[in-house]
Amino acid sequence: MFTGTTEIFIKIILAIVLSGLIGLERELRQKGAGLRTHILVGVGSTLIVLTSLHLFDMYKDVTIVDPTRMITGIVTGIGFLCAGTIIRSGDQVKGLTTAATLWIVSGVGIAVGAGHYSAATVVSSIVCLVLIIVRSLEIKIAKKVRHRH
Repeated sequence: MFTGTTEIFIKIILAIVLSGLIGLERELRQKGAGLRTHILVGVGSTLIVLTSLHLFDMYKDVTIVDPTRMITGIVTGIGFLCAGTIIRSGDQVKGLTTAATLWIVSGVGIAVGAGHYSAATVVSSIVCLVLIIVRSLEIKIAKKVRHRH
C-alpha cells in the first residue's frame, strides 16, 4: 500500500491523532493523564509494534522470532501505568476511567502499528462517544437518583 518510510510516518501520525482525541477529552475534564500522556502511550505502543515487526523481518530467516512477545510486554507494562492512575480515597475510587482510556490507547497504538487502521479508528471513535455521551447520561441519572432521595 505505502512504502516503508511513508507507512511508518502515517502510522505514527495516526497514532498521535487517535490517541490525542481520547487524551483531549481527558485533558478537557482536567484529569491527571491528559493529552500528552495519552499520545505518548499510543505512540509508544505503535513504536514497539513497529520495532517488533522490523526485528521479525530482519531475523525471520535466521532464527525463530515471535513478534507478539514485545506486544505482550506492552500489555503488561501498561497495566502498571494504569494502576498508578487509580486512587482510592475512603469509599471512593478515582482514576478508573482514565486508566481504562490509557489501556485502550495502548491497544489503539498496537492496532495502528500492526496496520489494523480500521479497528483503531472505530475503537477510538467509540471511546470518544462513550466518554462524552455516556458521561452525560450518568450525570442525568445521578441527578434523578439524588432528586428521589
